[in-house]
Amino acid sequence: MAKTRALLTETEREQIAGEHGDSRKYQATSRVRRRVEEELTKDIEVLEEHHPELLEEVREVICKDGDLDE
Repeated sequence: MAKTRALLTETEREQIAGEHGDSRKYQATSRVRRRVEEELTKDIEVLEEHHPELLEEVREVICKDGDLDE
């Protein structure tokens, strides 16, 4: 089975880690920020309405150790 991405592509992970220079880091950050603000918001709305259990699984991963509950 082919490996898929969640939020970041492998290249974006490298870019955000600074492996391809500052310019690429900022470009990747902008792309990911846009996905969070636009696409992730829509995904959460769909999960809230149609599959709240799956949304809870997503929240558990994102808020692991309570770091983002505040």
